[in-house]
Amino acid sequence: MALLLVLSPACALATPSEGIHNIQHVVVLMQENRSFDTYFGTYPGANGIPPGVCVPDPVNKTCVRPFHNPANKNFGGPHGAEAATADIDGGKMDGFVATAEGGAKCSSNEPTCSPCSGTAGACIDVMGYHDAREIPNYWTYAQNYVLQDNMYASGAAWSLPEHLFMVSGWSANCEAGNPLECVETLHSARPGSSTHYAWTDITYLLNRAKVSWRYFVSAGTEPDCQFDEALTCKPAPQEAKTPSIWNPLPYFDDVKADGQLGNIQSLSNYYSDVQQPTTCGLPNVSWVVPNGFVSDHPPTSISNGQTYVTTLINAVMRSPCWNSTAIFLSWDEWGGFYDHVVPPTISNTGYGIRVPGLLISPYAKAGVIDHQQLSHDAYLKFIENDFLAGARLNPKTDGRPDSRTVVREELSGLGDLANDFNFSQSPRPPLLLSAHPEPGPPSKPPG
Repeated sequence: MALLLVLSPACALATPSEGIHNIQHVVVLMQENRSFDTYFGTYPGANGIPPGVCVPDPVNKTCVRPFHNPANKNFGGPHGAEAATADIDGGKMDGFVATAEGGAKCSSNEPTCSPCSGTAGACIDVMGYHDAREIPNYWTYAQNYVLQDNMYASGAAWSLPEHLFMVSGWSANCEAGNPLECVETLHSARPGSSTHYAWTDITYLLNRAKVSWRYFVSAGTEPDCQFDEALTCKPAPQEAKTPSIWNPLPYFDDVKADGQLGNIQSLSNYYSDVQQPTTCGLPNVSWVVPNGFVSDHPPTSISNGQTYVTTLINAVMRSPCWNSTAIFLSWDEWGGFYDHVVPPTISNTGYGIRVPGLLISPYAKAGVIDHQQLSHDAYLKFIENDFLAGARLNPKTDGRPDSRTVVREELSGLGDLANDFNFSQSPRPPLLLSAHPEPGPPSKPPG
């Protein structure tokens, strides 16, 4: 993986004239392993936890109701493809506790996929929910910007395929690096020296159109400046490097062939980009993926993740980038946690279980809950509509054929994130939040 110094971003073809083109900087913040109901299941007005839910607990021959979980660290449950199938249970959405107790088999290439231990409360932890008492900043963003309560992981599986979908709209395995021999799967090969992700990803289209992009990761050597907004840095903690399963772009053949590996950069460059005093240094498209310590991935602490995300958002809000930026915040998959909504079936691989989604932007509608059907494919669709005149990752038109048969961005039912903006309004001022907030008020329990 190449980590280079900051380069001046190329200019996008679009100009900030009207509508969607007021957004010249898209920032996708992708956290880890939370279902919608575990973070926003009691958020007022959202499609949250319904009354009367009680999920079977076959080991103890009882059932478990959703409950407020004040713990800063959670256990979660198995979250591979087999676990997703077991949790959904043919649409009953009642397999979560049984899966955590060991009722779902795990694939050999899926990490952290094991039955819960004998730790008290570990198995029923998947039925716990949080609210503004534990995640006050996430709830404040929802109250002031847009919360998406019908957002699904692109695939019904664990993190690697989700991150492949995030940049390419597909998850597959390829023989001998031939894009025409790739086969759709949720069991993609893990990144390694012999891995070829041979199909086309969005950076191919961005590079061809001279639209700048960067993919920001933690290199494992930088100190944790993001925990102290005065930039009095602390030593790097354990798990300070972004895992390769969350950073698949270096293994895409087209990224290498286009000479774009240098756009995969250290998180410290993100802060350098936004701290330029007079102009926005961000590229047109940024993805920011965490290290394990700040990822929200169980068993890491919720508060660390919220601090990290808040600092990333505050950095944009304090910068010249704010008035032309859209920040999309989401979680890559459900992590074994309960959600009550049956995911739509759109292909052999998706959608996955519902996850939280938030839009934060000076043009975002204020305090709106977006109920349109969305997945992380909608991020690609928004980027393509904003910067690529609607060009898609379509093997018939993108100039680099692969064997995919479905163009995710064009699927019937996928909503349009542009509907979450009001481009006729003057840009709203930033809303700076404390990176270490006090707990918010309790929510009303379900039912």
